[in-house]
Amino acid sequence: MNDLKFKAFAVTNEIDLNKIAVECNIRKKYTWEEPLLLQDQVLRTIIGEEPGDDEKILIFSFGSIVFINSTKQHTEALMRYLKSIKSDIEIGRYERFQEDYVLHPVEGEDVEFTDRYVQIPNMALFHPQLISIVIAKSVALERIEEQLGKILDDIESKIDNLEKGKLNIGNKDLAKTTSRIVRHEYNTIAYIMILDKPDITWINSDAADFYEKMSEFFELNDRYEVIKSKTEILKSIIDGFSSISHSIRGLFVEWVIVLLIVVELVLMVLDLIK
Repeated sequence: MNDLKFKAFAVTNEIDLNKIAVECNIRKKYTWEEPLLLQDQVLRTIIGEEPGDDEKILIFSFGSIVFINSTKQHTEALMRYLKSIKSDIEIGRYERFQEDYVLHPVEGEDVEFTDRYVQIPNMALFHPQLISIVIAKSVALERIEEQLGKILDDIESKIDNLEKGKLNIGNKDLAKTTSRIVRHEYNTIAYIMILDKPDITWINSDAADFYEKMSEFFELNDRYEVIKSKTEILKSIIDGFSSISHSIRGLFVEWVIVLLIVVELVLMVLDLIK
């Protein structure tokens, strides 16, 4: 049995699989949890030549793409094709978030997980599928972790301004930051669905055991929990900013009212003097 080489990239937040399916004349409706599989004739049409041995490409709705036994030439050909469908994919930077892994079948040996490969005694149909799902989620998390870092940097600058006594936080600025946090939370929890398991794991105990071990090795649940806790902290900070902003505006309104009362009193005094 030959090795299968996997290479995963996270290139965007979301990919419309049904739009690609229509383009490729694939008559099937895809949901978020089911990747679009490109192989044989469909893949040949996209890359412009015969695919390699056991070459397959899986596209996930949450923006990750997994290449199995693909060359760099075929990888770039697919990226150009996707760019024509989804313009926000950056062809020159698609390798920014990536994961490499190898499925290494060795008869008579036990299952062994390492940083570079997983060794299995016998190849089953679910092995490539589950490896693809895990590393696709892993690179998607990596992309989201960077986005979270940018939001944290933005929040830190606002905290620095507060420490310097600069309390003028605009509603528009708050709304923009809040929307970034909500979008980040949606991309993580509602779309990648780290805690959801593939259908095959519910009907095949070997697949369930393999998926659990793969997920644990790539620390999917732990990374998800860290992101979730950081998101909650961000939301609480934004609530604090919002309270400060409202207090400042309330204090401003009160001073305006006091000023108007003083002006009215001055005008009354002037009328009495006249």
